[in-house]
Amino acid sequence: MSKIDHSLFDTHESAFDPGPCPQCQAPLQLRHSKNGPFIGCSHYPTCEYSKPLHDTDNTELTVIEGSHCPECESELVIRKGRYGMYIGCSNFPECHYIKSNKAPETDKIECPSCHKGHLIKRANKYGKNFFPCDQYPKCNYALNFTPVAHACPKCAWPVMQEKKAAAGAIWQCPERKCGHKQPAQ
Repeated sequence: MSKIDHSLFDTHESAFDPGPCPQCQAPLQLRHSKNGPFIGCSHYPTCEYSKPLHDTDNTELTVIEGSHCPECESELVIRKGRYGMYIGCSNFPECHYIKSNKAPETDKIECPSCHKGHLIKRANKYGKNFFPCDQYPKCNYALNFTPVAHACPKCAWPVMQEKKAAAGAIWQCPERKCGHKQPAQ
């Protein structure tokens, strides 16, 4: 005799009742796709209503005392959202203020290719940092390592990049023809 009560694992459609479809009043049902389960209308081809099974609603965690929204003067709160923690207005549906978490850049490095833009830090879809020109798509210049505002002593290219090596940090010229390396200063 098994010690597991198999009746707990039996699922019946009657146990899950999300109610009627708000568009056509047909019953809603649990559906599956390549992105996972969702709630959809039972009259699918004619009615395309769907909603996620789990709402990714922003959860308000803590009110920040003494700080006010610059747009509507409501209190600021720490929230947990789809992309992690952030600071936003407590008057959310009416006010969409979100405090930027970017630090002010004091030492901007001019793009050596177009001389109009600056090199900024960005992350690719895998989370690795790179430093493209902020004038993209007009300028396609980018570095894979941290730029340093120091001219190359060999070819006079206005920017070098800092790399980590076994002996410590080094500066290397990003120009393929040059490739000059020197210890970081």
